[in-house]
Amino acid sequence: MPAARDLSTLRDLYADVLCDARFTHRGHRHRPTPEPRGPFLKTPPVPEDRDATAAGLLLGAARHSAGRTTAVFLCSAASAAASLALPAVLGRTLDLLLRRSPDADPWLLACAALIVAEVLLDASVALLGGTTSARSAAWLRTRGVGRLLVAWPGHATRFPPGDVAVRLTANATEASTAPVSAATLGASLLAPVGAVVALFLIDPWTAATFLAGLPLLVLVLRAFARGSSDSVASYQRVQADIATRLVEALAGARTIAAAGTEARDRDRILAPLPELAAQGGRMWRIHGAAVARSGVLMPLLTVAVLAVGGIRLASGDMSVGELLAASRYAALAAGVGTAAGLLGSLIRSRSAARRAAELMALPAMTYGARTLPPEGRGTLELRAVSVRREDRNVLAGVDLMIPGGTSVAVVGRSGAGKSTLAAVAGRLTEPDGGTVLLDGVPLGALRRDELRREVGHAFERPVLFGATLGEALTGSSPMSEERVRAAARAASADAFVRLLPQGYATPPHAAPLSGGELQRLGLARAFARAGRLLVLDDATSSLDTVTEHQVERALARDVQQGTRLIVAHRLSSAARCDLVVWLEEGRVRATGPHEDLWRSPEYRALFAPPEAAEPTAPDLASAAASPTEPYAHVAVPGPTAAEAADR
Repeated sequence: MPAARDLSTLRDLYADVLCDARFTHRGHRHRPTPEPRGPFLKTPPVPEDRDATAAGLLLGAARHSAGRTTAVFLCSAASAAASLALPAVLGRTLDLLLRRSPDADPWLLACAALIVAEVLLDASVALLGGTTSARSAAWLRTRGVGRLLVAWPGHATRFPPGDVAVRLTANATEASTAPVSAATLGASLLAPVGAVVALFLIDPWTAATFLAGLPLLVLVLRAFARGSSDSVASYQRVQADIATRLVEALAGARTIAAAGTEARDRDRILAPLPELAAQGGRMWRIHGAAVARSGVLMPLLTVAVLAVGGIRLASGDMSVGELLAASRYAALAAGVGTAAGLLGSLIRSRSAARRAAELMALPAMTYGARTLPPEGRGTLELRAVSVRREDRNVLAGVDLMIPGGTSVAVVGRSGAGKSTLAAVAGRLTEPDGGTVLLDGVPLGALRRDELRREVGHAFERPVLFGATLGEALTGSSPMSEERVRAAARAASADAFVRLLPQGYATPPHAAPLSGGELQRLGLARAFARAGRLLVLDDATSSLDTVTEHQVERALARDVQQGTRLIVAHRLSSAARCDLVVWLEEGRVRATGPHEDLWRSPEYRALFAPPEAAEPTAPDLASAAASPTEPYAHVAVPGPTAAEAADR
């Protein structure tokens, strides 16, 4: 299923990149993780992120481009000042020209200079605004990706890939305009306020006429702000829903084509379109209504100011130049109605920032400062470990001691908690209660590089990152070419890689790999980085029996010795391990050698086909006593002499 593949892909991604400091959040500090207190800890301790709110995120974006944002404000303010000076200068120039005064020439030059300055300043605002928004968008996206990569995988995967893509693209773009919109809005209010003051200086009656209509404008803008916030949030939510469905369909394109369900899946993807159209229509109706009302109200106020000014001119209380200046100032004061557009931009930015901030609020993995004792052999200990997911105990009070250098199979039915136990053992998830220790040191107290160097992982569906296959196998740890090839040979991958036209220099996307070949490359990557603990989470499920046996022999002989924790579904995998941990409903039902557990009918039922009939007691006894005889069409229950020698 696409969702399962996405989960596995992200889990593999985190295991590979968490050891690379390049992906560390800039403000993240490594500090020891205190051991959990009490029987049950709801969430792991994480460093606080002061910007993990919409307001904090927008302020952070403004701080990131503080210089450019300040320049936008200053240029906008200077443009507003030029626009405020221009009507007074024009009025003075007109009066001088009507009187045929020789002093009119300097005033004409001043008018031309103010007009040119206003044009240049507006162009500067447009240029600086575009670059500032682009820088803010890049900062938001980098921050979001960085937070995703340092977050606990279990928390991060609650966001579907399509939703994450929308949050990091469209939402980040909308949120990035907030600093420029706020700076422009603040500066744009200078002109109306200054224009009203100028009207008072020219003639108080004209100013009083204009102010009489402002309460209506305030009501219009207030209604616009209230209605827009909800509609914008709903629109962005539906937009993310469509993107999520599309990404899932693209991931399962072959399945859709094979099933012939193109029309059905197209309808499923586009099903939210009517709601998207409704929310979009509602959003723009609110915006249009506010613009229309302010667009009607402002000209009416301007006409009223001109009418009062004409009366004052007829009575001799105003000059022609003052009337011209009053009309221009009335137009500038009416520009407060354009604040609706900037206010709408800020509302959309705030709503988008809320969605982006949810990524920033993901709990980040923390690390300590301790190292492992040099003489350790990979002893793994779980003390009362509990993991809870959606009000269900996935693991419940697991106590387990695995001696160093032991090969351990974890078996159980689907949902028993096998993969969760593997994730806890490798610290890809933090237990809600209890402690996990490696060679006596709590995993949460280890340094990042120490933990990721000594604990390796291989997954059912590995993902290869890097420009070439060779780079994908090395990961972030520098290692020799011979070591990489030796690991590939151990995973039975070297032969088919060398057959590729470019060998290990082949880009991963250009290599036609089957599921089994991809899984072998994932094993090779884990083998190359094997330390004290190697966790194989169903990492051989796509291999045929012969290849699996070859890989297990190489793992025992050619890979650096350490503890092996193997999530096993095949009987042969469990039979070849030194110890078996049998999980049932999140608890350890039994531990011991495979040969001992095989005496239990319920244990044997784990590996039997669902339709297989329960054999009689004599059949069970003969199967346990004679491992060379097949039991109920399943593989050999115990290790052969050659396999015992391999171990």
